[in-house]
Amino acid sequence: MVATRLQQQTSGYEPYTPSDPETLARTLRPGDVLLIEGNQKVSAAIKYLTQSTWSHAALFVGDEIPLTLDQATRPATDRPQLIEVNLGEGCVAVPLSKYRTYNTRICRPLGLTPDDRDAVIAFMVSRLGLKYDTKNILDMLRYFLPTPPIPVRWRRRMIAFGSGDPTRAICSTLIAEAFEQIRYPILPQVERAPGETAASSPYSREEILHIRHHSLYTPRDFDLSPYFEIVKPTLKYGFDYKRLEWADREGP
Repeated sequence: MVATRLQQQTSGYEPYTPSDPETLARTLRPGDVLLIEGNQKVSAAIKYLTQSTWSHAALFVGDEIPLTLDQATRPATDRPQLIEVNLGEGCVAVPLSKYRTYNTRICRPLGLTPDDRDAVIAFMVSRLGLKYDTKNILDMLRYFLPTPPIPVRWRRRMIAFGSGDPTRAICSTLIAEAFEQIRYPILPQVERAPGETAASSPYSREEILHIRHHSLYTPRDFDLSPYFEIVKPTLKYGFDYKRLEWADREGP
C-alpha cells in the first residue's frame, strides 16, 4: 500500500522537452542508461535528496528480452526494451513509450567492450521478476516527506541506509551493481598512491580507483560521470536551427 502511494502521480508536471520514443529508439544502444525526470511522490523526494533533475534510471537492452508472440509484433517503441526497478514491483521490463511525456537523458558508457556490454545486459535480464522485500515500511515512509530537513552531507546516505532490500528498489542501484560486476567506473573514489616523495615521485601521482558500493549510487551519478557520454537525440540527426519555426517570426 505504501509503495502504491509513493508511485502516485503528482499534478502540474509539464516536460520542457517531451521525449520522442521513435527518435529515442533510433538513438539508444544496448547498455545505455536512460535517465527520467519522474513526477511521482517518491520522485520529488529523490530529486530533492540528490539535488538533481533525474529521479529514475533504466537500462536499455534492446531486443535481448524474451518476447511473447504478441509483443514481438508490436512497434519497437511498444516492445519491452528497458529494464528498471520500481517500488512494490521489483525488476520489470517496460517499453520506451512509457516515458513519452517525460524529460529524459541518454548516458552512454564509453569504450564498453562487446563482452562487458553483454555481461551488463545479461545481469539485468537475469534479475527480471525479482521481487524486493518491502517489509521495512519505515525505510520507505521517509519518502513521504516532500522536503525533509536533511543536511547535504547525509542526503546520499539517506537513500542508501536501511534494511537493504527496500532501498535497493531505488532504480539506479541495480544498474550500478551491473556495471560494478565488470569493474566499469561511474563515480569512483580517487586516492593518491603514496610515493617516495610527494612532489617528485611519478608513483605518488598515480590514482587508485575504488568502486563505490552500488547502494550509494543515484540517477544523477550517471549524468555526472566522466565515463558516460551524454547523447542528445535531437542533435544526432542533422539539427539545423535555421529550420525552426518561431511563433513571433514574420516573413523569411
